Amino acid sequence: MASAPRAMADPDLDVNYPTRDGRPMGETELHRNKMQDLITTLDEYFASKPDVHVGGDLLVFYERGDRRKHISPDVFVVRGVPKLPMRDHYLIWLEGKAPEVVIEVTSKSTRREDLKKKAVLYRDVLKVAEYFLFDPTEDYLKPPFQGYRLVEGEYFPIEPIEGRLPSAVLGLHLERFGVDLRLFDPVAGRWLMTPRELAWAERQHAEAERQRAEAEKTERLRLEAEVEQLRQEMQALKRRIDERGQAK
Repeated sequence: MASAPRAMADPDLDVNYPTRDGRPMGETELHRNKMQDLITTLDEYFASKPDVHVGGDLLVFYERGDRRKHISPDVFVVRGVPKLPMRDHYLIWLEGKAPEVVIEVTSKSTRREDLKKKAVLYRDVLKVAEYFLFDPTEDYLKPPFQGYRLVEGEYFPIEPIEGRLPSAVLGLHLERFGVDLRLFDPVAGRWLMTPRELAWAERQHAEAERQRAEAEKTERLRLEAEVEQLRQEMQALKRRIDERGQAK
């Protein structure tokens, strides 16, 4: 169930801007998970850069004083804006900059808004430099992943590089793999790990450490047993030597 909208005040105007629009985060659990994966992966990638803000499912207000003039990108990134503090909403006139990259995890039920209303708003009002559309279930979008770059006021398709769509803003390449949208770092030559992959890697590392510690313990016990056996054999040998000496 969607939470009731809260309101936050503009510090300079007597206007309270809602922080929620009453809509669920994603059309389905799959769409929601893909949005969260992208937000978390990008947030982790830019973690060391305090002036890069990664957001998503957040109301972006673009006309000061009008509570109705807002849009909620599924995923967005903007450079030159402080990462912290965490925001209840994004007021462009206070932040000083609109989102530079937007990714919409689209579906058949949101296609009209994503292809028309949002696209026009991103192009003509917010001037979003790069706009990506990803249809994980291939409901309607052909091809199911598309990217556009703003050039002289118009959106033009981004030309792929080795099957991936490069983002000049992010410095990353994006590519669809089934229901996943993956991010590739061309400088490091590696794919960015998703939160689930990071969690899996951490579990694998923890298991490897456990096995290593267990193996070290087993080896230590084996060596201790060998030392004890040698000690007992030396004591037995010493007793035999002592007994022979006494027999003489």
